Amino acid sequence: MPITDLLERNSKLYGEETALVEINPEIQEQQRVTWKEYELIQPTSAVPYRREITWSVFDEKANRVANLLLSRGLKKGQKVAILLMNCLEWLPIYFGILKAGCIAVPLNFRYTSQEIDYCLKLSEADVLFFGPEFIGRVEAIVPKFSHKLLMFFVGESCPSFAEDYHRATANCSSVAPKVLIDDEDESAIYYSSGTTGFPKAILLKHAALLQAARMEAIHHATTHEDVFLCIPPLYHTGAKMHWFGSLFTGGKAVLLKGNSPQAIFHAVSQERCTIVWLLVPWCQDILAALDRGDLKLEDYQLSQWRLMHIGAQPVPPSLIKHWLSYFPHHKYDTNYGLSESTGPGCVHLGMDNIHKVGAIGVPGYGWKCKIVDENDQPVPQGEVGELCVKGPGVMVGYYHDPQATQAVLKDGWLHTGDMAKQDEDGFYFLVDRKKDVIISGGENLYPVQIEDFLSAYPKVHDVAVIGLPDKRLGEIAAAIIQLKEGMACTESEINQFCMDLPRYKRPRKIIFANVPRNPTGKIEKPKLREQYCGVRLVEAQAKG
Repeated sequence: MPITDLLERNSKLYGEETALVEINPEIQEQQRVTWKEYELIQPTSAVPYRREITWSVFDEKANRVANLLLSRGLKKGQKVAILLMNCLEWLPIYFGILKAGCIAVPLNFRYTSQEIDYCLKLSEADVLFFGPEFIGRVEAIVPKFSHKLLMFFVGESCPSFAEDYHRATANCSSVAPKVLIDDEDESAIYYSSGTTGFPKAILLKHAALLQAARMEAIHHATTHEDVFLCIPPLYHTGAKMHWFGSLFTGGKAVLLKGNSPQAIFHAVSQERCTIVWLLVPWCQDILAALDRGDLKLEDYQLSQWRLMHIGAQPVPPSLIKHWLSYFPHHKYDTNYGLSESTGPGCVHLGMDNIHKVGAIGVPGYGWKCKIVDENDQPVPQGEVGELCVKGPGVMVGYYHDPQATQAVLKDGWLHTGDMAKQDEDGFYFLVDRKKDVIISGGENLYPVQIEDFLSAYPKVHDVAVIGLPDKRLGEIAAAIIQLKEGMACTESEINQFCMDLPRYKRPRKIIFANVPRNPTGKIEKPKLREQYCGVRLVEAQAKG
């Protein structure tokens, strides 16, 4: 069954119920509407910072997009790109592309013109839907296309080189087109993070999307009554595949265009959200605001909030313990995955395994896992090796890159590039990225382990550990530490705290600076290496 069948089913079963809500706190603040006034607004009120659509309207809008594409001559299998910030139009456009039998190509909103041009050409896209934030970047690449790239602008004041999306779809039929779609048909191309150069194009099937939806609902016991708060960007598999749990059950979801602690709590309170997926930086910000007293639990209606889960990056155990001190009734889950596995869930902790905080968990619904050495042989339990996963969500391959595909896909097993180990209870623990391992004096140092340790220090807000060149040891560990707001700290304090680490794991350099993270919450270590390698740094001598 293609994923589009779920949307059509929801339209029939829950047609007049709310499917999607968009909240834009920035517009709200510009209009000087107080949060207390916002709390008094009824969910159905027509306010510019809150928009919503029902399941029937969602399906109708998707049908109009599909019929628009077909009317312009697009055929099954052609590629259609999306370059939008999170908005109410995003998912109907995505599903309209799929309903036309085309392949959806979501693009990272941080891409430069050069990267947009590269990704459009690599995917062989024939159509681009884009928003007002990208007019300049898109206009710059128009002359670079030898063929006519059909462009639809989603917003007000359409530029001359594109067509207005709303006008173009207004006269299109709202009835589903008669395009036969099969589970084995190709559905989407997602791009890797591109941390080692230009991103790779990851090709997925409809069967993989449906697996993600079913798995999400099972993992988190999602029901029709649940309300999911979605904050991360929809171009990424993480946000979309978690929302698929709402699609699978016909539940309501809220797209929040902001991630401040106040905005998150107000959205949870006003929309009665029950499931919230957060990234590590947002959790850190919420906890810091609660600790300072800037955020007070009693000011919000949060009792219905049952599950907080995190994915996209390693999660320090100290962070979750801190979280549970404020929310002892919360279920917690962490989800591991990558775009090559159709997003999160190939490994997941499980809501009843809070005693294993720190682990990424056990194989997800329908998945198998193993840990192998450099010769592709299984390692003994407890030893570190590369994590491999196998299941119905594994990608078809990297589009137009058979060599890269063969390097990571072997006998159906996806080699993740992540180093992990398995404990005696069968739980997997992420150790680090294979390429991020620091080899210092012949010893393997895994930055995540050091980061988890330093995260427990009360003054530390965020931390990243990278390897820097060293003539004697080859590499040394450097800790970039972002302090909590208003905190002062010295290198000697950090060195003293690190005395509880084995000597070889203690960072040799301490740098007090901000820790950059990308839109999905991952630490941008290539950026840190570029910034600090070769730069004269203040050295902190590891004592002991």
